Amino acid sequence: MAVLQSATAVPDLAGFLAMGPGAGTLRGVFAAVDVHYLAPGGARAAVVMFGDAAFSAVVAENTVVVPEVMAYQPGEFYRRELPPLRAVLRGVAGLDLLIVDGYADLDPSGRPGLGAHAHAEFGVPVIGVAKSAFAAATHAIPVLRGTSGRPLFVTSVGLPRADAADLVRCMAGWFRLPDALRRVDTLARTGQ
Repeated sequence: MAVLQSATAVPDLAGFLAMGPGAGTLRGVFAAVDVHYLAPGGARAAVVMFGDAAFSAVVAENTVVVPEVMAYQPGEFYRRELPPLRAVLRGVAGLDLLIVDGYADLDPSGRPGLGAHAHAEFGVPVIGVAKSAFAAATHAIPVLRGTSGRPLFVTSVGLPRADAADLVRCMAGWFRLPDALRRVDTLARTGQ
């Protein structure tokens, strides 16, 4: 499939993975997921899978439409997002790392966000990449990419935050939003 351009060298991810069976080994599936809520109801979940830690070598893409989703409830965003993520990740084998659109944890004390719930659900390290600041998430690491003066806010569970921020900083693409996250967003919104 597609090969995306990387702005800088990617750190050695093997040292980042310190959990689960085969800790420290890479099976080679890195995924970005996103969910788009459809006007008539339901949601379209998308996953883009990569064969490298730079998220530059696309190996597969998939979308799933979930006809019904919970209404948004403040502080419980994960309850709305997890069912579509379960559906789109069903059958994905050998997942090493997952990136979600949002926060892994919501504050320095570790109040779980979408990423922490995804980590518990799928048993892999999860990086949360948020496009806007959340007041309580003072622990999130701001990451500047490209020529943008607006940071992305990076949190993680299952790997150190600093390593997660380095990985996001080094992901393929020259713009603020890494190519992988732009692609999964488009796929979730359009289905193509």
